[in-house]
Parts: sequence; C-alpha cells; structure tokens
Amino acid sequence: MKKIIFATGNEDKMKEIRMILAGEDYEILSMKQAGIDIDIVEDGKTFEENAIIKATAISKVKEAEGCIVLADDSGLEVDYLNKEPGIYSARYEGVDTPYEIKNRIIIERLNGVPDEQRTARFVCAIAAAFPDGRVETRRGTIEGRIAYEPAGDNGFGYDPIFYVPELGKTTAEIPPEEKNNLSHRGNALRAIKEII
Repeated sequence: MKKIIFATGNEDKMKEIRMILAGEDYEILSMKQAGIDIDIVEDGKTFEENAIIKATAISKVKEAEGCIVLADDSGLEVDYLNKEPGIYSARYEGVDTPYEIKNRIIIERLNGVPDEQRTARFVCAIAAAFPDGRVETRRGTIEGRIAYEPAGDNGFGYDPIFYVPELGKTTAEIPPEEKNNLSHRGNALRAIKEII
C-alpha cells in the first residue's frame, strides 16, 4: 500500500482529506503520524509557492522516503478587501487570533458594502512531491460572498462567513459530505488524485 504524508497538523483538515480521498489504495498520514516535526517558513507569494515549499521540505526528510508528500495552502480571498486575507488567511490579525474574531473583523470591514460587492472565494493549491523529485500542483476554488453574520457549526476557519448564494447557506451550514463535493479543497484534491 502506498503511503501519502499530508503536510498538516490540523485534524479537521485531515478528516476532510481522508473523506475526499476515501476508497483509494493508500494510507494517508499526517506529519505527526509519520513522525515528522519540522518548522517550515512559508515565504511564497502565492498559494502554489507555499504548497510547493511545504511538500518539498517534507519530502526531503528521512521519514518521508519513498512516500508521496501532499501539502496544501489555502485561504479566503475577499475582492472588496483587495483579495485579503489571501495567503495570510491563517495568520490574519495574528497567528493565535481565534477565527471567531477574524470572521468578525472581516464582517466589520465590509459594513455597509452591498451584496454584489461582497464577492469572495476559497482557494486551495495542493502540491504533490513524488519520490523521484517531480512536483505537481493543482488548484481548486469555490466562489461565494461574505455573509452579514456568521452561521453554522460545520466546518472550521472562515466557513461560518462564506455564503454560497446557489445553496442559500454558508459552508458551515452544509453537511461535510456535501461540502467536500463542492469545496476548494475537494476540487483540488480530486484534481491531484488523478496524478497520484
């Protein structure tokens, strides 16, 4: 069975990844499960660059030998805010700032902004580093708007404020299976699955 190491320590993300890649013939390990503990400086200028930095750094450690390493960089782009928080989504308003506060700040910054100018998207770039040194990336997105109030208990991060007009709800109000079918991470993982 092939081993895939996914460059994350985020258990919510690992749950999503395992659901999306279910049924494939490989074991998916988090960095912790693979016994990898390294600090990686994500200083890329795009989601793709950051995903490549993570995947290649991990692929070079002894514990990852012979494994495919996947890494993602994802975030929220709000058009009205010049695509902020973008690649800084996890560090927006401080690394340890709870998402409840980050979400509130974004809603406040859009105070009085009408629906048609509240457009936003979730972006996910996934890099796959193969044992032979080859690296491939794929990108997935989902378009939506910033809600006026947080809603829903599913998902994590910016999900409670990301409203999908076609569904009439936020991504935090969508059941996980349904979310995985249309999410940025689901789209990127399905694209990367075709090459691994």
